[in-house]
Amino acid sequence: MPIDPDRLREHGSAGELLWEIGRKTGSRRPVTEGSRPVPLPLARAVHTLWDRVVSYALKFGVVGLIGLVVDVGLFNLLRFGPLGGETWVTTALGAKTVSTSVAIVFNWVGNRYWTFRAERRPGWFKEFLEYLVVSLGGMGVSLLCLWFSHHVLDLTSALADNISANVVGLALGTIFRFVLYRYWVWGHHREEVPVSGTRLERAEKVVFTGSDADAPHPTMSRQSDPADST
Repeated sequence: MPIDPDRLREHGSAGELLWEIGRKTGSRRPVTEGSRPVPLPLARAVHTLWDRVVSYALKFGVVGLIGLVVDVGLFNLLRFGPLGGETWVTTALGAKTVSTSVAIVFNWVGNRYWTFRAERRPGWFKEFLEYLVVSLGGMGVSLLCLWFSHHVLDLTSALADNISANVVGLALGTIFRFVLYRYWVWGHHREEVPVSGTRLERAEKVVFTGSDADAPHPTMSRQSDPADST
């Protein structure tokens, strides 16, 4: 039933927020009353943006921040830590390659089981290969920034290495990875059936939590046996 935006105040805090948007934009267009008021195109656009981009970006950012700690910490441990020597692992490019590779695996686990949990597919190996391709592309962006700073600009200090690899390179690589993760690796265009609600998801719950809340209780699923009544 069409209602006026003024009536949205009756729907609680969410309705008040949407009513405030309608008041400020001066819109008096009626909306359709449902389980949740959606009074204006602007509100619908904000809601769509949150569901399809922002919520994923926030979770991706949390996983990425933890991965950053792993990446930067391991990079500096290899580059300036107690290992010493002039091996490939302790060079600028070698240390960054190893640290980023470890962070890639960590981030895949976090993104598969949290950020893009609803979009993950049963074919985890194919998914990981696609994830790896994108991650290597992101690592290539970071390494390119480090190479340009270290070998072209001849900025070889610890501060210069960290800025080029872990500030400029990280920012550009993060944007590159998020876009391809969201719209390719875990894109909605995939034909495979998502894991959510499947036997694989229930098996994962058993492995990681030790319980399966979705499984039917044995006493509920048991068929009645005529012999029991005799």
